[in-house]
Amino acid sequence: MQQLRIGMIGYKFMGKAHSNAYRSLPMFFPEAVYPRMSVICGRDAMAVQQAAGQLGWDESVTDWRELVARDDIDVIDINAPSDAHKEIALAAAKAGKHIFCEKPLALNLADSREMLEAAEQAGVKHMVGFNYRFSPAVKLAKKLVQSGRLGKLYHFRAWFLQDWILDPEFPLVWRLQKDVAGSGSLGDLGAHLIDLAHDLVGDIEEVVGMSETFVKERPLASEMTGLSAKAGQSKDAPRGPVTVDDATLFMARFENGVIGSFEATRFAAGHRSTNAFEINGSLGSVRFDFERMNELEVYFTSDDEDVQGFRRVLATDPAHEYASSWWPPGHTIGFEHTFIHEMLELTSAIREGRQPEPNFRDGVKCQAVLEAVEKSVAEKRWVRIADM
Repeated sequence: MQQLRIGMIGYKFMGKAHSNAYRSLPMFFPEAVYPRMSVICGRDAMAVQQAAGQLGWDESVTDWRELVARDDIDVIDINAPSDAHKEIALAAAKAGKHIFCEKPLALNLADSREMLEAAEQAGVKHMVGFNYRFSPAVKLAKKLVQSGRLGKLYHFRAWFLQDWILDPEFPLVWRLQKDVAGSGSLGDLGAHLIDLAHDLVGDIEEVVGMSETFVKERPLASEMTGLSAKAGQSKDAPRGPVTVDDATLFMARFENGVIGSFEATRFAAGHRSTNAFEINGSLGSVRFDFERMNELEVYFTSDDEDVQGFRRVLATDPAHEYASSWWPPGHTIGFEHTFIHEMLELTSAIREGRQPEPNFRDGVKCQAVLEAVEKSVAEKRWVRIADM
């Protein structure tokens, strides 16, 4: 059995998601290349050792440089905070390792371009972690667009709404610090919307945006894991500034003439993770919400007038991508399965000698839009992506 020996840097929220994907891949996709969970890396020796045992890794280390340099590793999986992506990816490329990197690819466009150049010069395979592409219902939406069944496209609208930092006393986690995260709701949530737009509709030509930071200061975090954290309880506990956006909205014009609107916020009460989009065309529309990830709402103008309306398609039949490897029709899948499909693409691409999709080029393209939106917000004007 062909194997790919994985070295993973990071072991919390995304580390757990990636570990589950590697473990599950050969069980449900036996034709896939076998991912050997060789080494997991994190700064806290005790915590990463515990994670190795819990998640199923052969061994743990605390020095990512040591991991990247090892001859018994084929792929470096980067799911550490965003400020670490560039340095690790450059070292991995230099060492000739294939690279999987979580989104956003880097803190800024210049760094992401440097990462792409390094990976391509090294001749390694590279992939960026936009997992929502790998939902069967999203794949169905893409199929309907590409087949022309929606006709000429007019609108793309997307929104990613969360509420996990609604409490002004929620701690100042790393995702709220620009020097670590790059940006706030725009880079964390909006990046997914931008990638879905690129994948489903086409390249964005220009943008105009607005953003707001509603809570300017928060208590410093004493402990953080994933999207949860703790802070000191006393009234005089130290606080720090929030240096990213809490919410960003922007409009876009695509190169093919489609117009779009995007909204990303962490201040939408009652929305735990509403990642949604709608596409309108001359012959029909599709509508998707990841909180109901197995469903795609579909409307066709060709339906008889007396039965026209959005229909619910449950994307769990063998006709839908990936579905035949899972459960009987109607038996749904979840968030974690998008990562399994993602790792199937990564390992298959390496075996076939092609670049996975999405790869660092897609990461750079997304980063260019993110930066254009930030420039638009600062300068209060439309910004062309080609000028970034």
